[in-house]
Amino acid sequence: MRSPEQVLTAAQMRQAELALIEGGTSVDVLMQRAGKGAADWIWRIAAGRSVTILCGPGNNGGDGYVIAETLRRRGLAVNLVAPELPTTDAAISARNRWQGESTDRNAHGGVFVDCLFGSGLTRPLSTEHASLLNTLAATHDQCVAIDLPSGIATDNGAVLGAVPRFDATLALGAWKPSHFLMPAMAFMGERRVVDIGIATSCHAGSVFSRPTLTAPSMDAHKYSRGLVGVVSGSMPGAALLAAQAAMRSGAGYVKLLSQDIPAGAPAGLVIDNSPLDEVVNDKRWSAFLVGPGLGRDATARDRLATVLERRVLTVIDADALHIIDDDLLEGIDTSLLLFTPHEGELAALSETFAVDESDKVSRASAVAEATGVTVLAKGADTVAVDRTGKLAFFPPGPSWLSVAGSGDVLAGMAASRMAAGSDAFTAAGEAVWLHAEAARVAGPALTADDLCHAVSAGYRRFL
Repeated sequence: MRSPEQVLTAAQMRQAELALIEGGTSVDVLMQRAGKGAADWIWRIAAGRSVTILCGPGNNGGDGYVIAETLRRRGLAVNLVAPELPTTDAAISARNRWQGESTDRNAHGGVFVDCLFGSGLTRPLSTEHASLLNTLAATHDQCVAIDLPSGIATDNGAVLGAVPRFDATLALGAWKPSHFLMPAMAFMGERRVVDIGIATSCHAGSVFSRPTLTAPSMDAHKYSRGLVGVVSGSMPGAALLAAQAAMRSGAGYVKLLSQDIPAGAPAGLVIDNSPLDEVVNDKRWSAFLVGPGLGRDATARDRLATVLERRVLTVIDADALHIIDDDLLEGIDTSLLLFTPHEGELAALSETFAVDESDKVSRASAVAEATGVTVLAKGADTVAVDRTGKLAFFPPGPSWLSVAGSGDVLAGMAASRMAAGSDAFTAAGEAVWLHAEAARVAGPALTADDLCHAVSAGYRRFL
């Protein structure tokens, strides 16, 4: 079984290719599959224009030779630049099949294709290679990277030097983590996968698929659809935003549990200012959200502890991520919990739980392992990971989501999806997709209020 949506590290990709080879598929055949599959995309992009291909000495360069010969046979003008001779048997074989002659380093024109190094690189390009790469990219109308742009690390999104920006990147065999991680992702343009027959790995990450949401059943009522409690604190505005998002994300009943009645609350939102330790004892609660506007003082800690002791599905966000610790989690079924940190909050969690990792995926994974809590590490490059190591990446949402209050809206969506019946990991993924779709509905220069009001229309697109 093959999965084009799996995400493989460099080591996992090597193992996957080795499994194919041990099963009887030669490296030459794999290179032909990769090169011809990539050539199909480049043929469309070129639309009759000339193509310049930069080939490195390894198998990524070998893919480039296959692409060059495939396009040459289709009638395109192909210029091939190879600053070094191929060093692997498969690349040498591919080079020997190339029937063209042009090697103009000063080429310019239609489409530039980067086959210099691709995935697996761990150090910056040499001065000569970096200069050649950037010069060719600058003298062509469009640029395409094969597997990964040369100068991008495979597993952590790092940019290892001066890397040009590409219009498209063609992942070979499977996605790699850096296809979905910043800052690398910003250099890749449109991304597509070229299938070469890689089998599905149970240890691989994956792209969280676009969800299908549902309408309520004929016999549904507000409690059967889920009751969400959004716990407010010293600054109720953030909790109010989250509650409004939760109202539109599938749950049947949302209550704002606030000591004060915030101005501007919609008429449809129930506000309960009773003592929190009394309110949470209602057995009908489906999910809680605690953190937005909570504060970080002793009162805030008490409110968080009160919610956790209820042992109900709970989203922990914002201020609560700076308060949570081992003492509060002691005796709690942490599989019921979802952390939703941005970069700074993930750093705070890492410090609290003694995690010493340098990149986003590793930090989120280590926090999930240390606590047993599902982690949705949000941002331009959002990832989700649970206690078992299950890892999901997401297509990037609109950049207009980089606005104050956007994270509060996302947290409210996740709590609502939990209340509607999804587990923590699934609710996190559904919320990310719904968040992005609501932003598309809201349009440019959106505010958090605009985002809230667009959630229902966004939800409709998943039915």
